[in-house]
Amino acid sequence: MNLRNYKHSSQLLLAVAAILLLAAHTWAQSGSAVTVTTPDTAQIVQAIAHHDQSQAQALERYHALRHYEVEYRGFFKNITAKMDVELDYDATTGKSFRIVSQSGSRTLCEKVIKRALDSEKDAAQDHGAHALTAANYKFQMLGSETLVGRPTYVLQVEPLTDSPYLYRGKIWVDAADGAVSKMEVQPAKNPSFWISQTLVHQTNSRVGAFWLPQQNRSETKVRIGGKAVLTINYASYQILQAHSPQSPGENSMQPEGETLQASVR
Repeated sequence: MNLRNYKHSSQLLLAVAAILLLAAHTWAQSGSAVTVTTPDTAQIVQAIAHHDQSQAQALERYHALRHYEVEYRGFFKNITAKMDVELDYDATTGKSFRIVSQSGSRTLCEKVIKRALDSEKDAAQDHGAHALTAANYKFQMLGSETLVGRPTYVLQVEPLTDSPYLYRGKIWVDAADGAVSKMEVQPAKNPSFWISQTLVHQTNSRVGAFWLPQQNRSETKVRIGGKAVLTINYASYQILQAHSPQSPGENSMQPEGETLQASVR
């Protein structure tokens, strides 16, 4: 590869790296529609906030293993990289990562995966700036579905600002717990001219009493050709210290006698 092509490839990789950082912040397949007694959008948004606050207070420490895999297909070459990372979370000190193994492209490991880890640690210090709240998003109710046997509400979300950690698209909210169980979104702001489109798919699942990420897949198309796919698989969760989170029915923001639990008929 000549110097001009090398510089061009480096620019594309940096553009791809910038957009894939969103994958570190965004926490099932679709089922058939069900008939439910649906709360209004404001109640669902309140339930999301209550769930996030309750889980943050209850989940004090956990350990997990992540497997990162990124593939870039461009005009000049196809390159891949893999990395296994141990995560230790402490509610007091935040997240710490330890790289267990890595292989493949050093550029992708350094410019994409390691930058995503650093960005995730930084973003965790100001969770409120990118939380799913009315301060950051406009919400619209789209309907209801069943995911893995659980009733959920489907909402459209639109960011109120162009923060790099916000996004637009659809979220699925568990009717019983108020947790976000699935997301199909795009970043609120395109970080680079070289990026034409990015789609982020994320699923979350219950680990004991808590909802935690299961898989994140980000697909980025480069404007003049090429595509990058970053997949993060989350596994081996170990809850080390926790107490039972408050259920949505105990949410003081809900009208008396009402909860988010759907009534399936």
